[in-house]
Amino acid sequence: MTAAIFPRTPLLTGDDVANKRLEIRDYFHATFDRYELLFETLATTAAFYKKPIPLRHPLIFYYGHTATFFANKLVLAGLLSMRIHPRFESMFAVGVDEMSWDDLNDAHYDWPPVEDVRAYRQQVRAAVDAVIAEMPLTLPIAWEDPAWVVLMGIEHERIHLETSSVLIRQHGLSFVHPHPAWEPWRECGDAPQNDLVDILAGEVRLGKTDASYGWDNEYGQHVAQVADFQASRFLVSNGEFLEFVQAGGYADDAWWDAEGLAWKSYARTTHPTFWIADGESWRLRLMLEEVSMPWNWPVEVNCLEAAAFCAWKAARTGMPVRLPSENEWLRLYEHAGVNELTADRAVANLHLDYAASSCPVDYFRHGDLYDVVGNVWQWTQTPIYPFDGFRVHPLYDDFTTPTFDGRHNLFKGGSWISAGNESRKSARYAFRRHFFQHAGFRYVVGQPLSSSETSMPASAYYETDKMLSEYAEFHYGDSHFGVENFPKALADLAIRVIGKRPARHALDLGCAAGRSSFELARHFDQVTGIDFSARFINLGVQMGGSATEPGRLRYTFAEEGELVSYHERSLAELGLEQTRNKVAFFQGDACNLKPHFTGYDLILAANLIDRLYSPSKFLDSVHERLNLGGLLIIATPCTWLEEHTPRAEWVGGFKKDGENFTTLDGLKARLGGHFRLIEGPLDVPFVLRETKRKFQHTLSEVTVWERLE
Repeated sequence: MTAAIFPRTPLLTGDDVANKRLEIRDYFHATFDRYELLFETLATTAAFYKKPIPLRHPLIFYYGHTATFFANKLVLAGLLSMRIHPRFESMFAVGVDEMSWDDLNDAHYDWPPVEDVRAYRQQVRAAVDAVIAEMPLTLPIAWEDPAWVVLMGIEHERIHLETSSVLIRQHGLSFVHPHPAWEPWRECGDAPQNDLVDILAGEVRLGKTDASYGWDNEYGQHVAQVADFQASRFLVSNGEFLEFVQAGGYADDAWWDAEGLAWKSYARTTHPTFWIADGESWRLRLMLEEVSMPWNWPVEVNCLEAAAFCAWKAARTGMPVRLPSENEWLRLYEHAGVNELTADRAVANLHLDYAASSCPVDYFRHGDLYDVVGNVWQWTQTPIYPFDGFRVHPLYDDFTTPTFDGRHNLFKGGSWISAGNESRKSARYAFRRHFFQHAGFRYVVGQPLSSSETSMPASAYYETDKMLSEYAEFHYGDSHFGVENFPKALADLAIRVIGKRPARHALDLGCAAGRSSFELARHFDQVTGIDFSARFINLGVQMGGSATEPGRLRYTFAEEGELVSYHERSLAELGLEQTRNKVAFFQGDACNLKPHFTGYDLILAANLIDRLYSPSKFLDSVHERLNLGGLLIIATPCTWLEEHTPRAEWVGGFKKDGENFTTLDGLKARLGGHFRLIEGPLDVPFVLRETKRKFQHTLSEVTVWERLE
């Protein structure tokens, strides 16, 4: 068993800068050394170049990748003035995400000799060492500090310590050999009889609060109420899972959902991937050897297999057996009173404190449960999603965002090799449900989970459509060049001119993403937002949220070329949270509104009339929608284009009787019978951001009309 204690994650706090610098340096070298030791388990040079599985790169890539990550991030952060090895820092930069089990990557790479990569790693070691010695360091270490980037590289290598060990485990036995630093657990026996432990209802709060390094998905806030449930005392052991195998669980399609059936059909598997049939008995593949099946060790399966087992056990027992949610796992953690991060040897099979394998499921007791943390990761039913307040780190903007797709489930608790950030309660790692890791599961018995716990909430997705993202940014994003947010400016103008007039009900016609609707609701009792585009309306609906849960918009925005930035906006950060229950959005045609949209004290038509197919139909009937004395505000950039409005329907912007006939002239002609102009024309500017360096600056002509009859 491992003798030395693998250094724990340094805290970001402290009062001794010199000691903290040494602590980070020791943490770096311990991690770099341990990763080197992992690749010493490869028995031949050929082992570096033969793919363990078709869906991933050969191990030579992963040997160079973690060093390249350090170099690339330090250059990006300005902590290295020049690249160490440009070719390697391109070749080893991007791995293969096993996004689908049948997506084979057959690209040919001219991989370098192992000796060259080993020498490169030592160059990177020296460079990082110098950065640690010379970088500015203040305490506590913050997200923007140079030390954060160094810790990012260390924690990234610790992740690959785990993922690379899985690939080595999937390699042929002829490619690996035993190593004294990677001795497995040797004790095994019969599987214990599993039973259920009562877990009381309670509130859980997620969102990182401790003073250690964290990945982007850990930050923000999430609060949930968890009902009573029961949890299996032990992780599901090989012995317990054998019952499912012997019952024909892999052959019976009844226990598998559609995704599981597709994977099972492709994989043509009849048992867990690390099990090896040996006549009438079984053996287990560990990282570096095969052993007689340790029936009291946890079974290691993917999420699809774990879910199928639960479906089978539910039918067999008549109880609602299923995988836990992330919220329920946290209740298990709190129930057990675990402290997973200690300076001493852990009271769990964690941090590489004991052995390079799993161990019996009844060895590490945590209250009346076992292995709440450690041994193997525990699959949950919860797809990873961003917490309220989530934001990406600018130096690693694609760490989590590609997994916000409903296809990556969280697993919790860490495995025997999980060290550093992975070992923390706050850690949130997610993989495709067919993915193999050092992962198993425990089951729970409880009421069905809500859809929000088993599927991605709509508000968690990032809008990637260019036009919708531009409108989301235009309405809810940053201002530019000192120009006030346009929807807000129009709402402010409307509230000013309405003065002491009645302010019961306002109509925001052509509301697009809805910012003006929420802004008007600061003054009006009710606001109706109507737009022809259901896609625009959906942005406003998402922003408004539900009666019980505030909403938010998440979207990507083009920076340059294929590069994007990630944004999250909420009403609360705009000071509009109190307005969301006063706004209702509808799809509608401004030229042919339904009769019940009437009785308004104010109608705002922002940048609308020069996009209508028949603005005359709107202008000739809009008075019918307004109360007497009500106000109509029209804003238009007067951009008349035949692609939107037939030439014959233009309100202005042409010669009439040989003279210029402007949009304002046309409005006076159309509205004069029922309205009087009380303010304007005013030029209200707005700026549309297209990319990081391309903006449109436009003036909208605003007029305010009072209904007379």
